[in-house]
Amino acid sequence: MARLVILGTAWVIPDKAHENTHLVVSGEHGAVLIDAGTNPLVSLERAGVDLDRLEALIVTHFHPDHVSGVPMLLLNLWLIGRQQPLSIHGLRVTLDKVQGMMGLFEWAEWPQFYPVTFDKVSAVKGALVLETLDFRIVAAPTHHLVPSIAVRVTSKASGRSFAYSSDTSPCDALVDLARDADILLHEASGASAGHSNAAMAGSIARQAGVRHLVLVHYDVKSDPADLVAEAQSTFDGQVSVPQDLDEFKF
Repeated sequence: MARLVILGTAWVIPDKAHENTHLVVSGEHGAVLIDAGTNPLVSLERAGVDLDRLEALIVTHFHPDHVSGVPMLLLNLWLIGRQQPLSIHGLRVTLDKVQGMMGLFEWAEWPQFYPVTFDKVSAVKGALVLETLDFRIVAAPTHHLVPSIAVRVTSKASGRSFAYSSDTSPCDALVDLARDADILLHEASGASAGHSNAAMAGSIARQAGVRHLVLVHYDVKSDPADLVAEAQSTFDGQVSVPQDLDEFKF
């Protein structure tokens, strides 16, 4: 079965026990990183992911807690001798800003740098993000302060899938994307513009008919039991509040 590791669980403010929310999926043939908070190389090594098997990075939107680790990831992989290509996937506006950020570091001048491609994702429901030997990954645009996508990852080996909301307020596109998923990773940072609280996440999970709601991108000062109780006020299924490096099989 495929392996999903929650590399970080914190909202925009991390602490010593919680990195910003990002995750990795691993299959028989390779791995895909989703978002890049803090220092992804360290997170991946802590999770026991072979860096040579990292095939791609998906960036859901251009906010610091989701992209600040991109320069360090690219730099670190280069310095440890990576040769194989890496593809980076996201909305056009997101990738344009990521490339602009890398341009500030003059990365075009880094000698013998491995190939990096930027693959644009259409801002429509069900847009194909990436297909590998292990996974089919599709996306949908969501409601955030900047253009953002949620993604759904399906394991070709098992047929099981999970959806990840990234940062968003409740929206129909996310319900449709997560329909009948085995796991929904949904943010629970609070009911503010472009965000959701745990009860809203529960409502999305109920409408989508998912089996297991996993709350991420939460205020690390929150009591996990309170978050679970809030989500259960709107969702009758299984609810979890993971810690960094918790993992799921799918």
